[in-house]
Amino acid sequence: MGTIMDCCRIPRKIPRTAFGNSIATAVIAAALACLPGAIAPTVAADDQNCLACHGSAGMEKKLQDGGTLSLHVAPDLFAKSVHGAFGCSGCHSDIDPAAHPPANKEIASARGFSITMMQICRGCHADKFDQWQSSIHAALVRSSNPAAPICTDCHDPHAVVKGAAESVGQIPCQKCHTDIYQAYLGSMHGQARTKNPDSGAPICSDCHSAHAVKPTSLGQGPETACFGCHAGVQESHETWLPNTALHFEVVSCPACHAPTAQRKVDLMLFDAKEQPLGTERAEIGVPVFEASSQSGSTGIDAQTLWNLLQTLNRSGIAGKTVLRGRLEAATGPQAHQLAVKSQAISDCRTCHSAGATAFQSVTISLVEPQGQRVGFGVNPDVLSSPVSLESVGGFYAIGATRIKILDILVILAVLGGVGVAVGHLTLGWIFRYFGFYHPAIGGHRPAQGAAPGDGQGAKSA
Repeated sequence: MGTIMDCCRIPRKIPRTAFGNSIATAVIAAALACLPGAIAPTVAADDQNCLACHGSAGMEKKLQDGGTLSLHVAPDLFAKSVHGAFGCSGCHSDIDPAAHPPANKEIASARGFSITMMQICRGCHADKFDQWQSSIHAALVRSSNPAAPICTDCHDPHAVVKGAAESVGQIPCQKCHTDIYQAYLGSMHGQARTKNPDSGAPICSDCHSAHAVKPTSLGQGPETACFGCHAGVQESHETWLPNTALHFEVVSCPACHAPTAQRKVDLMLFDAKEQPLGTERAEIGVPVFEASSQSGSTGIDAQTLWNLLQTLNRSGIAGKTVLRGRLEAATGPQAHQLAVKSQAISDCRTCHSAGATAFQSVTISLVEPQGQRVGFGVNPDVLSSPVSLESVGGFYAIGATRIKILDILVILAVLGGVGVAVGHLTLGWIFRYFGFYHPAIGGHRPAQGAAPGDGQGAKSA
């Protein structure tokens, strides 16, 4: 008799010859059929041998880091899973039943073990694995982020059912993005999907993709998905929204279609290749940003922002770094609180009025090497400071972010233009009235003896 899984909390003693003895296998199968959660008939005999131990709830292994690794496999769920047809050996081909469990197999940590086992997933799901490798999730794994999701965080390998993730209640994203998931459930999309699973309303993977999840710092991100479902959206806005293309460029969809959300202006630095600048650029001066965002600080001021752009665009630097502003929902969860079309903000005065709330919150975003955005507080005055003419000249909201000096210069220009015209006409009238000779415009000297101001100039003979 040998102890099966002697490294586990629940040892079970069965003959080692049971793995090759069909009679013993039949006895084990019959015994397991009497246990709660009996193995489904579709489970192969070889798998029943594995599940004789691993089907016991609470089975686990102690790890070197002090944690535990669950070794329990629910027989009924495994039988129904897409992997059930391949059997245990389909993924665990390295296990020799005759020498299992090994006398001493140390595992450093559950996380490390799961990352190693991902290569087994890759064997069958190479396309999905490659998509994942290009994602923000994989980038976070490579940076040793312990919370970054891997295959088994989203898919239970022993209970995965095809199409289960399309159910609102089974969306795996909710494990990490709880606040965004709750906001989604209350949105028009979430309510429509909950009410009718066949409604076609999007779930997380429809907008962000399931495996090739990209960071929102790249391009317009999910808004591309909005345009994909809402065909002709720009044309429909052109019927009432002036400068529609410009609005679409500098205003995100949730800024208007999540009416209960708070809004902010987010400024991002882009290089000559149209790529957002990252925190790894030493000359950006991240410590300055961090100091400007500490408690009690009013945020980065217009002068600091101007100095930053001067540093980035100093002589000898190829290409030009520009700062682009965009009106967005203040937080990720708020960006998912999308309402029905009739509730969308359509009153221009919401933004285009002096002191508009949307322009009282300003951030500047840099991008970490993994693709995540890092926001730093900015003093709202940067949107209306004369020093910001060059910095944020591309984000000037008429009626809201008014730069006073511009108003003064415009008034002076208008008055100057009007003054020059009026002065020119007045002088012309004076010259004509008094009969003064003006060689620049041609004319004749007044006749000798003619009285100035008699209204009669020199007459031809």
